[in-house]
Amino acid sequence: MNRLIDLPPEQQTAEQKKVFEQLVAGRGRILGPYKIWIHSPTVAGGMEHIGTYLNKKGSLSEREVEIGILLTAQHWDANYVRQAHIKMGKQVGLSQEIIDAVLAGQDPKLTDPHERGVHRFATSLLKGAKLSDAEFAEVEKAIGRDGIAEVLVLIGYYTSVALGMKVHEVPVPQT
Repeated sequence: MNRLIDLPPEQQTAEQKKVFEQLVAGRGRILGPYKIWIHSPTVAGGMEHIGTYLNKKGSLSEREVEIGILLTAQHWDANYVRQAHIKMGKQVGLSQEIIDAVLAGQDPKLTDPHERGVHRFATSLLKGAKLSDAEFAEVEKAIGRDGIAEVLVLIGYYTSVALGMKVHEVPVPQT
């Protein structure tokens, strides 16, 4: 059962209408997670700001964002997010071999040092591992403090997406 509730305009508060219009203007439609968050318009607006930044304006490349999302989706066994971002990963140039390795928890043999740093840091975080000072220094050297901040927030953002889609039993997109 899909538990998402489409909030018709006549049932929206003034704040919800404002955020809803901003979402539709920016994305052309209201995406699944925002149908969850719009019930708390401040949350929806904040998540849109964060999501847009991470996906379009941050220091992480599109490939790195997709690697982080796939790791998060796999960690939470989030079929909706996993399927949507397998497709997105391919669109941004991740090979099927890299995607398969990421989803299997294996080393994807990334050649770019920044991508390796993102993968290593996100993998460690999702496993609950505490990085030693030396490991943290290696990650910092590879992705910088901005990359560290963005990977942390990327995982949090997509954890919210993954859990929201699971809790609301949103049907998995077709590949």
